[in-house]
Amino acid sequence: MGKKGIAGLSHRSVAAEADVPLGSTTYHFATLDELLVAALRQANEGFANVVAAHAGLLDPRTDLAAGLAAVMGEWLAGERTGVELEYELYLAALRRPALRPVAAEWCQGVTDLLSHRTDPVTARALVALMDGICLQVLLTDTPYDEAWAREMLRRIIPPAQRAS
Repeated sequence: MGKKGIAGLSHRSVAAEADVPLGSTTYHFATLDELLVAALRQANEGFANVVAAHAGLLDPRTDLAAGLAAVMGEWLAGERTGVELEYELYLAALRRPALRPVAAEWCQGVTDLLSHRTDPVTARALVALMDGICLQVLLTDTPYDEAWAREMLRRIIPPAQRAS
């Protein structure tokens, strides 16, 4: 999918890329939606790994806005095709209902993580802002501005919840 996006996805293309017989892909994934669900779950894990690498996000003594801005910077600094593919899969849920629960799992997972540092409503707003910032960087092909992102995140986080 990194080469042709979702439009180029087929059991045949997956089998060729994985160098396995076509029957292997159709055995494990009966439909293209099942393939997409598996791909989106894998993409979600990629972002979760970046977040998990920043264990300080859970430490109430750290600057939450700075930590989140750094996470986005690290993720967006990754291989561009992979980051774009993750968002393509995420947004495919608009037209493919089978992907919606997996997209929602990502949002809920990050919200749950952030709820350890702030209230659930603020955590959800932070996820929405992070999502919007990342999407704008990808769509407008502009460089990621970590200082600006940090400032915008700080505007959402109540002062008492920023850092102890």
